[in-house]
Amino acid sequence: MVSSIEEAKVHVALLALYLNKAETRDKICRAIQYGSKFISGGEPGVAATVDKNTSLARKVFRLLKSVNEIQNLLSPAPKTTPLFLVLLGRIKSALLATFLGLDQVVWLGRSGIYQNKERSDLIAKLSLHCWMSSCGVSSIIEVCELYRLSITCAKLSKEIRRAKEKKNAIEQAKLKDQLLAALAKARQRQLSFVKASTDIVVAIGLLQLAPKTVTPRVTGALGFITSLISCYQLLPAAPSAKSG
Repeated sequence: MVSSIEEAKVHVALLALYLNKAETRDKICRAIQYGSKFISGGEPGVAATVDKNTSLARKVFRLLKSVNEIQNLLSPAPKTTPLFLVLLGRIKSALLATFLGLDQVVWLGRSGIYQNKERSDLIAKLSLHCWMSSCGVSSIIEVCELYRLSITCAKLSKEIRRAKEKKNAIEQAKLKDQLLAALAKARQRQLSFVKASTDIVVAIGLLQLAPKTVTPRVTGALGFITSLISCYQLLPAAPSAKSG
């Protein structure tokens, strides 16, 4: 009974830690927003109102968030990262910083502070183009990182076979741990690739670049899926079981 209470306390503490993040609350609101868009299908009604209001509320969570991307842009990259990937990372951060900065102007327009609706709508489209471009760059980065990880995994597999032939159990165990860590990173990269590439379609839907194919319902469904992926990626690590 006591252990069950303690276990419940740990899980509640992890949940509180999870929900305490502004990013988590933003992604939960995003799931509500796109879920409502899927339900409304672009038609006026309660779901469409929830979609609109949640979209506006989310912009408050992103207030001055562009500073984080500017920091990423200025931070030195790891020395082991190829120059090509470093440049792509810089481009992605610059695009996201621009998107987030312009998004604040959009919020000013939607909330009635900024009165020029025509210019506000133009800035909204420009910000979405920046976001779509950042998703495209992110997809390329994930593919390149997956390729690098596949090379690492192949190399580790060869070294494990050599250690097995030499009957070096300690080295073999060490290499297996490294291989498992690389495979875990690969799974994370695959998920990030799926999210980034799917969000390109979401951006196409929001910009109405292909209205007959990417309908509001399709946009809502895909946006809801990528929101759930983001929520999953933000989950804290599960507590490790204590040895008795």
